[in-house]
Amino acid sequence: MSGSPNVRFFQSEAAGAWHEHPMTHLDAAMSRSPLRSTPLGKTGPSVFPVGLGCMAMSGAYGPAEDAESVATIRHAVERGITLIDTGDFYGNGHNELLLRRAIEGVRDKVQLSVKFGAMRGPDGAALGIDTRPAAVKNFAAYSLHRLGVEVIDVYRPARLDPQVPIEDTVGAIADLIKAGFVRHVGLSEVGIETIRRASKVHPIVDLQIEYAIATRGPEASIFPALAELGMSATLYGVFARGLLTGSKPSGKGDFRQYMPRFAGEQGAKNASVVEKLHAFAGERGMTSAQVALAWVLAKQPTLVPIVGARTRAQLDDALVALDKPLSASDVAALESIVPADAIGGTRYPAQHMKALDSER
Repeated sequence: MSGSPNVRFFQSEAAGAWHEHPMTHLDAAMSRSPLRSTPLGKTGPSVFPVGLGCMAMSGAYGPAEDAESVATIRHAVERGITLIDTGDFYGNGHNELLLRRAIEGVRDKVQLSVKFGAMRGPDGAALGIDTRPAAVKNFAAYSLHRLGVEVIDVYRPARLDPQVPIEDTVGAIADLIKAGFVRHVGLSEVGIETIRRASKVHPIVDLQIEYAIATRGPEASIFPALAELGMSATLYGVFARGLLTGSKPSGKGDFRQYMPRFAGEQGAKNASVVEKLHAFAGERGMTSAQVALAWVLAKQPTLVPIVGARTRAQLDDALVALDKPLSASDVAALESIVPADAIGGTRYPAQHMKALDSER
C-alpha cells in the first residue's frame, strides 16, 4: 500500500478499512525509532505501546517518594514511553505539579492524558462529578497552569456526570481544541450509548477503562463498539491494582482496603488463583507483572495498557513483557488457568460500581 511518507495508517477492525492518520513531529521521530508505536484511534497521535499512569505517585496506595516518582517519569520517557496519564484530582493537584517537574525539558517527547471532573475536598474526600461546560474550561485552565504547558494532548472527563449531557461536556472540550488548549478528546469508564453520543459531537480518540486478565468485562460489547468507531482503549488496572502481582493493601491511605477483591474470604480465594499465575510466570522465566502485561499486549493492537509504576524498578520489570511476548498457545494456557470468572469480587465497592456508566 502506498501513501505519503508523512501519513500513518490505522486499520479499523470492524470494516477492515484503512484511514489516513496525519503524522506529528513526534510520530515522525518514532517512525525512525526501532521501538514500536501504535496509533491512538483514527485521529489521535501515535504512542508507545505501553503508557505510564501516575495516580499511585500521589498517595492512592499510601505514601510515595516525590524524588523517585519524578525519576520514574523521566526514566519512562528515556525508555521510549510517550503517553503519560494523570488526573487533576490526583493528590488534589499534587500529581500535575509532580509531572511539571518531571517533563521539564522533554515536553515534546510526551503526550499528556488528563482526566478532570472528580471534585475533592481539602481532606481528599470525594465530592461528586462536575462536567458542566464552564467547569470543564475552569479545570483545564488550572491543569495547564499546574502542568506548566500550553496544550493538553488528550483531555477526558473522569466519569460520566449524570446531571450533564455528554454532548455538552464534549462540546466544551471541542471549544478548547478550537482555542488551541487541547488536542484530542478522550473518555473514561462510559458505556456504549454514551460513546456513540459523544462521537457525534467530536471525534474521540480513546476510552480509558479497566482491563486485565482478571477484569474482562469490556470484551463483550465495549471493545467491539470501539473498533466499529475507530477508537482505541487505554487500559488501567492491568495488574488488577496489584492483585495479580501479590501486592496487598498497605493500610492507611491505601484505597484498596475498601475493594471487595482484596477483602476477607474473597481475597483469600483470589490469592489462590494468583498463585497459579505466579507458577505460570515462573515456568516461563517471567514475573507475574510481566505475564499480566504480556497478556494484554497479545490482545487487540488498539489496546494501550497504562502501567501504574511508582518506581523505576517496577517500570523496568513490567517493560520486560515487550521482549517476551506470549504465543497464542501461551495465551490459551493462561486463560485456562485464569478464566474470565476466576477472580471474585467487584473491582470497586458496590456504591461506586452503581455509578459507573460502563457497567450499565
